[in-house]
Amino acid sequence: MRWIYGKQDWKTYERGQENCYLMTNGLGGFSSLTMTGSVSRNDHAFLMACTKAPNYRFNMVHRISERLETDGGVSVLSSQEFEDGSREEGFRCLSEFVYEDTPLWRFHVNGVEIEKEAALKNGENTAVLCYRVRNRSGSAVRLAVTPFYQFVSKGQDPEEGQRFTDMGDRIESRGLSLYYLTDGKVEPVGEQREAYYYSYDACDGRRAVGHGTACHRISLSVGAGEEGCLSIVYSMEKRYSEQIPGQDIRVLTDGVIDGVKQYRRKLQADAGFRDETAGFLAKSAQQFIALRASTGGKTILAGFPFFEDWGRDTMISLPGVCIAAGRYEEAESILRTFARYERDGLMPNLFPEGKKEPMYNTVDASLLFINCVWLYYRAAGRREFLREIYPVMERIIANYRNGTRFDIRMDTDGLISAGSGLDQVTWMDIRIGDILPTPRHGKPVEINAYWYNALKIMGECARLLQEPGESYEQMASRAKQSFLEQFWMEDKHCLKDVVSGTKADTQIRCNQIWAVSMPFTMLDKERERQVVDTVFEKLYTPYGLRTLEVSDPEFRPVYGGGLLERDLAYHQGTVWVYPLGAYYLSYLKVNGYSEGAKACVRAQLEVLESAMREGCIGQLPEIYDGENPSSSKGCFAQAWSVGEILRVYRALEA
Repeated sequence: MRWIYGKQDWKTYERGQENCYLMTNGLGGFSSLTMTGSVSRNDHAFLMACTKAPNYRFNMVHRISERLETDGGVSVLSSQEFEDGSREEGFRCLSEFVYEDTPLWRFHVNGVEIEKEAALKNGENTAVLCYRVRNRSGSAVRLAVTPFYQFVSKGQDPEEGQRFTDMGDRIESRGLSLYYLTDGKVEPVGEQREAYYYSYDACDGRRAVGHGTACHRISLSVGAGEEGCLSIVYSMEKRYSEQIPGQDIRVLTDGVIDGVKQYRRKLQADAGFRDETAGFLAKSAQQFIALRASTGGKTILAGFPFFEDWGRDTMISLPGVCIAAGRYEEAESILRTFARYERDGLMPNLFPEGKKEPMYNTVDASLLFINCVWLYYRAAGRREFLREIYPVMERIIANYRNGTRFDIRMDTDGLISAGSGLDQVTWMDIRIGDILPTPRHGKPVEINAYWYNALKIMGECARLLQEPGESYEQMASRAKQSFLEQFWMEDKHCLKDVVSGTKADTQIRCNQIWAVSMPFTMLDKERERQVVDTVFEKLYTPYGLRTLEVSDPEFRPVYGGGLLERDLAYHQGTVWVYPLGAYYLSYLKVNGYSEGAKACVRAQLEVLESAMREGCIGQLPEIYDGENPSSSKGCFAQAWSVGEILRVYRALEA
């Protein structure tokens, strides 16, 4: 699947800012610019390096300015908006942007064609650029490329007066070194400083202005009727400081580009999806998997460009990102990593960095860990791994039964209660000072669905491993009886969101869909069907499920503005992509996985191809507005969104 864009996609400067590409390196580093080559966010970068995987990220090469000099004057190829309101409008010379496995741009200027391709090497903080110039004009031309640097932590702005020193083979600033190689002509330019305007940060109340500094430009001259190639390598790897002949630099850049293409094509082939969109999403899924240096294992980054690796997000993402995509080795590595960090029955929601302790403020991650182990076993059949992890699963259940941190405990009715005070331990975990926009203390519906599912899994595992498991079945039976008594709302044909004795109990939210989609569930077939129908009627959109029905007085139609405004809307109607996966899996389930049901889901999934064209190309985002979900918001690429939709495709092809 190739995503091809043309001039109609950047009729105006603003249109050209709407979409971006994403490349990742498996360390937490990435490359992401808009399809017209600009930075519209402070987190955009041609090279966002990661010096300690996966969260020590530094914006090294922020953006690249490009000009073509001809007898007729200078044509700007790059696009960028600046703090003073001025713009580079190179998009007017851009004829085509293509993304499949690497981003590729084609420019045409008065008989000169410039093809630009970039790649990020897997496992290294190394980015390459290749410009191929075909000069069919009657005079010589010169391509001038000027990289602008930041050398600051992701999200930060360079300091006033920050110095950048060109050492001939590397740029140095603030104790960081960036090595570069090129077969072009390098010309010093002093220190040129630019001030950018980040339109996509400004609309969300984030920092709207940032800066970059250039030390040199790199140029290539091409005679009339001739062709030429300009190669540039940027890397944090010291070995690139060695002098390499110009021809070998071209070989190096071509090798990195070809290596990325081969790697991604193998990912798609290994996943084995028949559907083309699913195959591309399998490649997109791998972009979230990264090394975690502090544990030596693999982890899943929750989303780009903002988020890090979190326990809850990992356990929601893993079944799709790893298992459905056939990445069993990564799945096992991640599960082992989390198993080592289990404490008091809890999985870390945030891993330690440096001397910091892990944070365990999540009630769902541990229960979802058990679910992930089960799904992995069902897919890979590795009973020895199940036996290895089983003691961790036992400790989780024991601690939830007896009580653990954050007031997580099994009540006398067999259901799980969690949270108190200012705790926010479910995925609707926004807290603004002393304000909890979505307080869910008590017995949340999805947590108890996960609890029952975990108990049933423990019973199954006990039988497989010939361990005593009667108590798990007894606990599951008690939880089911209480759940049916306390959660079902006959008048609304659906489930309560929480049992807490507050008005939040009867709000219609998307969390109930997991009471149908889990491997083991408590409702009878008719009630499951009613839940699916109610969710479709009240919460469904083609791009995700609303977090609150539109008719609720607390519904907020738009996600945007400053942090307070965004947080107040985050779970109050905002559309989230990832629950859509559970909805489709539930719809298939209640309709017996019939061919008719599969055809219906396939038809509804078709629109996601348009979602993958918008925002981050080939990815699925975090959220959309609740009222009219037309433009992606939040993280432009979200792991659990991609993972949950991949699970649906896998179910359709089963």
